[in-house]
Amino acid sequence: MQPSVDPTDPLPLWEQVAAELRRAIADGEARPGERMPLAKDLATVLGVNRNTVLRALHQLRDEGLLEIRQGRGITVAGTPERGAVMTRARELVAFARRNGYGREELIAMIEALS
Repeated sequence: MQPSVDPTDPLPLWEQVAAELRRAIADGEARPGERMPLAKDLATVLGVNRNTVLRALHQLRDEGLLEIRQGRGITVAGTPERGAVMTRARELVAFARRNGYGREELIAMIEALS
């Protein structure tokens, strides 16, 4: 995996890094269970700040694609499809909360559909 970023691109650097890593996961270059390079190593290769890489990694963690464990590193946790489902689930939870539905009510609705 050789992600690259373009400082002249209007897309923020951290989003470019996240997009490159998503692509690598989608293309099978990084499979579930595999370890990712350390943030500092990715930052060096990409020529960006470590915090830029960390922001991208945290975004991918929030999407369900990566698992970050202190002292154990970063591993690929899922596929792009899983990430898409996690995004939709977050949107559903937020929508339900805005409309007055609590956790238990939402779970009951989902269970009724399955």
